Amino acid sequence: MGIPDSQAVVATKIMVIEDDQDILMLYKDYLKKKGHSIIVSSTTADDALCDYQQYEPDLVIMDFKLPGQKNGLQAANEIISQYSTAKILIITAFEGVREEITQMNLSRHKQIIVLVKPIRLSHLDRIISKLLNDWQVRI
Repeated sequence: MGIPDSQAVVATKIMVIEDDQDILMLYKDYLKKKGHSIIVSSTTADDALCDYQQYEPDLVIMDFKLPGQKNGLQAANEIISQYSTAKILIITAFEGVREEITQMNLSRHKQIIVLVKPIRLSHLDRIISKLLNDWQVRI
């Protein structure tokens, strides 16, 4: 007998943007092993909005400092401007990103969360689960 739809476990669709190939692969492999679905990944944020529109992820995980025309905050701002319910986790080594978020008036969006590196992979899945549960409660 199958699991009723209301109890079915659905993998979280995640979009990952990280310029360091080793970290990108580490995130992808780890999150897949934890049951998440990595639906799209990139090493720049230049196409983040288009990718978001096309793939409609449940969560975006992105680095702050990225090569190309946009950094992670600029891409997050573009996504949130068009999709106010988008959920974005910015992982960065730069503590000053929190101040930039305030200056860009992005702190009003509770869907943008910043984690400062180093991050232990063993905690990433729990952080993601907690964030998604908290966001579901707010909606």
